[in-house]
Amino acid sequence: MQILKNISLKPYNTFGIDVLAKHFVSISNIDDLKQILSLNEFPNKLLLGGGSNMLLTQDFDGLVIHINLKGIEITFEDDDVVHVKANAGENWHEFVLWCIDKGFGGIENLSLIPGNVGTAPIQNIGAYGVELKDVFESCEAISLENNQIQKFTKTDCDFGYRNSIFKQHAKGKFIITSVIFKLTKHSHNLNTNYGAITFQLEKMGITKPTIKDVSNAVTLIRKSKLPDPKDIGNSGSFFKNPVISKHQFNTLTYNFKDIPSYPVNENEVKVPAGWLIEKAGFKGKRFGNYGVHKNQALVLVNYGDAKGEDILNLSRLIQKTVKRLFDISIEAEVNIL
Repeated sequence: MQILKNISLKPYNTFGIDVLAKHFVSISNIDDLKQILSLNEFPNKLLLGGGSNMLLTQDFDGLVIHINLKGIEITFEDDDVVHVKANAGENWHEFVLWCIDKGFGGIENLSLIPGNVGTAPIQNIGAYGVELKDVFESCEAISLENNQIQKFTKTDCDFGYRNSIFKQHAKGKFIITSVIFKLTKHSHNLNTNYGAITFQLEKMGITKPTIKDVSNAVTLIRKSKLPDPKDIGNSGSFFKNPVISKHQFNTLTYNFKDIPSYPVNENEVKVPAGWLIEKAGFKGKRFGNYGVHKNQALVLVNYGDAKGEDILNLSRLIQKTVKRLFDISIEAEVNIL
């Protein structure tokens, strides 16, 4: 374990924002993590996983701790289900592919989501009708207060839409070190009715899809809509889909007859933020070396050497315009630092 000085965080965030960490350390085991957390000389600490859900707007005058814990293992198995434990530093998509290769189902719809396993429960990642909470068994996390490992069950995590205890009153108090997933071994409950999955499977000539087929379909859809961070800096979906009342939605249909929605409960619906942003005129709009992606209005991009502050100001302009046009507030999904 080596603490480095004045390290660029550009390789460690998918937006590719070039800011400096005054001190930086990469952690690959629990003992080193406990040791680094106990150092009083670094009171200001920033945790970094895959760097896929954050926008860095300034240099960090403290210690950046890169969580690089690796390892996947089966902790329980019977005839029907399997519990798979993945450490926090495992790349999410590679973990999904590992499970599919073993024939374990439940997370195939979450293919190609950027980031690492450790950050997945924080925002309850989801896509194409599936959320992490649907397969979550438990996780372990280190308390920043006492350096002890604590277990969190699904109930403890209080999952909501792109939300969890780790974004609420436990925010900044724990570091997730591993997650256990409850997956199926056969008779998989395939979810192919959301978005364009069914259409994509038909294009592929598949009538009886496997979990691998669904994963491949989702991967193709995401690649057609979302830019690869290796090519264009981005953090995936920048905004959450807002939830509004049915009354407000019905009022909006007078002026916007084609506005789409998805039911949440008897009184609320979810409206696609990408549709709102596109209708507001931002899809494909470029401002020098940053802008909104041409294929997906939810994705803000860094075309070159944009500053985090530039992208932050663009996100605020989008929020202000959507609020003015639709009287709907859209919330950033990424963490802004």
